[in-house]
Amino acid sequence: MKNLLLKNCTIVNEGEVFRGSIVICDERISEVIRESDPQYVSRIKSAEKKADVIDLTGLHVFPGVIDSHVHYREPGDGKKGTIETESRASVLGGVTSFMDMPNNNPPALTLSLLEEKFKSAAKTSYANYSFYLGAGKDNLQEIRSMDPRKICGVKLFMGSSTGNLAVEDNAAVESVFKYCPTLLAVHCEDNSIISANLKKAIEKYGAEIPPKEHPAIRSAAACLKSSQRAVELANRYNTRLHILHITTKEETKMLEGINNPDITSEACPTYLWFCSKDYRKYGNLIKCNPAVKDEEDMLAIRKALKDGVLKTVGSDHAPHLLRDKQKPYADCPSGIPLGQYLFQIMLTLSKEGVFTLEEVADRTAHSPARCFKIKDRGFIREGYFADLAIAELNRPSDSPVQPQTLCGWSPFSEKGPKAFPCSVVHTIINGEFAVKDGQITGKRCGKRLEFDR
Repeated sequence: MKNLLLKNCTIVNEGEVFRGSIVICDERISEVIRESDPQYVSRIKSAEKKADVIDLTGLHVFPGVIDSHVHYREPGDGKKGTIETESRASVLGGVTSFMDMPNNNPPALTLSLLEEKFKSAAKTSYANYSFYLGAGKDNLQEIRSMDPRKICGVKLFMGSSTGNLAVEDNAAVESVFKYCPTLLAVHCEDNSIISANLKKAIEKYGAEIPPKEHPAIRSAAACLKSSQRAVELANRYNTRLHILHITTKEETKMLEGINNPDITSEACPTYLWFCSKDYRKYGNLIKCNPAVKDEEDMLAIRKALKDGVLKTVGSDHAPHLLRDKQKPYADCPSGIPLGQYLFQIMLTLSKEGVFTLEEVADRTAHSPARCFKIKDRGFIREGYFADLAIAELNRPSDSPVQPQTLCGWSPFSEKGPKAFPCSVVHTIINGEFAVKDGQITGKRCGKRLEFDR
């Protein structure tokens, strides 16, 4: 592995934007050299003698994106996506690490099944990887036996799920909260409320439920009731709780009032970008669970993420075949393939004044690294793994019309926008170019994530 000198770049890291250069030795960052350093010229000359020089003039270097919420469909749904195909799409969007959910076929409810996913990733993944162990109705012993240093977390579907992992039994849910030895990531929707709302929609529309009814069926009340219960249980059992994909202004208000560092929550690009007005244009293409809700909810989520009430951004990448997404509402699966676009959506929102560049770096890399206690990643620091996302902020990208996910589509490829105002130029993972000049290099650089727990 060669040493690299990334020269003349603008570095976005830990609340600062500054000019400088980065030296990479093998897999790790050996030097971060600021232009303001009085020894800058001599240090650069020294580095040039022992490294390949890559001139990044005009480009911004961010810590690599850590996507802590993806559904890569392996095993069981290889026509929709695999670890290989979906990690490839993600690294083209600046993602250097991902954490994959357990609702596969079969679901990852045992440590042995989970290890099979790790073995597959070791052979095929383009990015660094980890996998959640699923919480089922009767696998508590598996959860209690897991090694928190080797697995990102446990995923619990509280009462509502698109697969077969919903846990509705009160005693089973409480046991998971009580005994989970690591971060517990929770999908919060109340199934009793959803079922009642769906019944009303069927009575009104029959088999022709319009997509715009989705947020009324999977309502704000369903989300809030379940999230409140999760918080109550986490406080009772001192659980390390991470609430996934917040979608309502009511939940952001609830979270504002929580003074417990062991309770954190996530935003997703779906809910930062789309709102209920968009069902007219996109229809079932943006059907997902929880539902995209009103504009005021979208704005509240943006504010909560900016203010640090919501800590992380995860893509909730969920590929489905386009022909299935084009089916009527009742037969259309929920989920959107957005892993390739998480970083570009955040950069676009930054250009629109929603977030600063420093906040983009924090919510996509620093905060996930802190929340999950990822070892030696998520920051541009000397001694850390060289995981970097390098972008040109003023060069439009036509990536929306070129989705690289195996399913071959995104809402943008079908309905627009046709371009983002910024481009991901390079993605470096463990000191290697996984993407160079916007093209996949073919190097599968990923390693299993480790956790300081």
